[in-house]
Amino acid sequence: MTFTQEKPLVQSLKVDSVSHPLEPLTPDEISAAVATVRSEKSLSEHVRFATVVLKEPPKATVLGFAPGDSIQREAFIILLDSATAKTYEAVISLGERTVKSWQHIPNVQPPIMLDEFVACEEAVKANPDFQAAIAKRGITDPSLVMVDPWSAGNYGIAEEEGVRLSRALCWVKANPTDHGYARPIEGVIPVVDLNKMEVIRVEDHGVIPLPPKDGNYTPEYVKNYRTDIKPLEIVQPEGPSFQVKDHEITWQKWKIRVGFTPREGLVLYNVTYTDGDVERPIFYRASLAEMTVPYGDPLPHHYRKNAFDVGEYGIGSLANSLTLGCDCLGSIYYFDGFLTDSKGEVAKIENAICLHEEDFGILWKHVDWRTEQTEVRRSRRLVVSFIATVGNYEYAFYWYFYQDGTIQYEVKLTGVLSTAAVMPGEIPKYGTLVAPQLCAPIHQHIFNVRMDMNVDGENNSVYEVDIVQEEGNENPYGNAFYAQSTLLPTEKAAQRLIDPMKGRYWKIVNPSKTNAMGYNTAYKLMPGDNTLPMAKPNASVINRAKYMTQHLWVTPYSPEENFPAGDYPNQNPGGVGLPQWTEADRSVEDTDVVVWYTFAHSHSPRAEDWPVMPVANLGFKLKPLNFFDENPSNDVPPSPKNHGSKHACCS
Repeated sequence: MTFTQEKPLVQSLKVDSVSHPLEPLTPDEISAAVATVRSEKSLSEHVRFATVVLKEPPKATVLGFAPGDSIQREAFIILLDSATAKTYEAVISLGERTVKSWQHIPNVQPPIMLDEFVACEEAVKANPDFQAAIAKRGITDPSLVMVDPWSAGNYGIAEEEGVRLSRALCWVKANPTDHGYARPIEGVIPVVDLNKMEVIRVEDHGVIPLPPKDGNYTPEYVKNYRTDIKPLEIVQPEGPSFQVKDHEITWQKWKIRVGFTPREGLVLYNVTYTDGDVERPIFYRASLAEMTVPYGDPLPHHYRKNAFDVGEYGIGSLANSLTLGCDCLGSIYYFDGFLTDSKGEVAKIENAICLHEEDFGILWKHVDWRTEQTEVRRSRRLVVSFIATVGNYEYAFYWYFYQDGTIQYEVKLTGVLSTAAVMPGEIPKYGTLVAPQLCAPIHQHIFNVRMDMNVDGENNSVYEVDIVQEEGNENPYGNAFYAQSTLLPTEKAAQRLIDPMKGRYWKIVNPSKTNAMGYNTAYKLMPGDNTLPMAKPNASVINRAKYMTQHLWVTPYSPEENFPAGDYPNQNPGGVGLPQWTEADRSVEDTDVVVWYTFAHSHSPRAEDWPVMPVANLGFKLKPLNFFDENPSNDVPPSPKNHGSKHACCS
């Protein structure tokens, strides 16, 4: 990633004018917010800035906004005083340059910050006990050691309460450009107090030899590349079909506003589709709200491996700077991401979000054998994406928008497996040998996407739809089946699991709007590949991430309910977020609803995943369900022939 310091902007304290209430904070606004809270609260040098983001205005304000209206800008800040171990939340009025609210949040830990990664590694390498532990394994040069500061979780250990911890995992390189994850320093766990940046203990679970084989995959090591690949070029001689104004995208009939936060990364707002002369809303806000990666090895030095990559690290702060021709192809538009380091200095992630369009095969086709007329339309989709590197893994997140009104969310998993060393001749039960004495433990990647729905208007209801057999006298020939819709009226009723044997999907319906045939307008949530968490119900990771136990949750909209595992999952014992909110069993019928969808990839590693992993895909779709009167892509024109002909080849 390209993570650059912006020049200090505090001197002018200038706040840029913006075109819309949901425009992300500008660098000037970030600097003004930091300067305001630092001055008004006389912050010491020990205070770190964990988060500085736009405090989004009330939904009613946003939906009622018209160009030219005044915009009141506010910033939301999370701060950590490392000297007192206290966490604070502040709201800053950027127009008035005042701290509107200041609150101590007890018994929580903000996410691990980027500069803590670097400082943690330095502290571990300098620690005499760690140096002694690696010397027992024949490692004499600490500079070649890689330290990944994993989160510590919460296991009810008294001496860990209130201490900001990392349980670091370590590897060693053979040389500075070597693939370090090929050689785990097995059984050595430095435990670091991140506030004091001190190693408080080094756990040593016994010497296991370093795996003997490297796993290098970069050009300096791979010499025999394929020679039979011909160029494949994507050319848009007239440029792309989308338009961008600030952070609003218009593409054919779609309108989408994008944002970026250090916690969630890419955020979508106010997604609409123009049908005739009417701009019809589909959802108000959507983002990746949490992801959890539980590992399945019960050994003493592995059982605590379960990272919350959104809430414990901030997936947006780990975003890559995307590269044309590698991450994205075609005519690309990039959005930069702005955030702060822990000192409050503005930092920029260049090209954090990629926008482009791509061919996606056939949109629709029919051959009339009587008239010998063939009609084919090519599908084109708009792609909005970002990619984050979380230690060893890469996660690529894509929103796709199709010409027929379909929306798709896809996660692509790649990067490098988390590895462990085993004894010579050992066949691991809880993982796969990917090289001699090198094990990749079994694990899961579990994601939750929060979608503040707005299907044809704010008041929606959610139904579960199963394809069922007809029973009794109405099915005399045994062939009858139909789609059975069941209203999910309350929060507890709406906690549901997938059932592919019934073709199950869920539809988000507007009870007060109908299409030409009299059906209530709706969008259906169609599950893709999925599974359940494999940890037992009493496992710590289940207590902390109860959202994983249901694929569907539905809640009434509340501006305070944004993250399914709570606002501060780092070292939290659990019971917060979705399980806490839904205890009230509030009505979710004909109201402003938020749909939370959980989907999981169970990864039993294979040899082919080493040394770098080919992409694995998962996600879901939102498809219009009687939202339109007919196929909305009927008006997509035929594609022209190649080689300069102006005649259509698809008609």
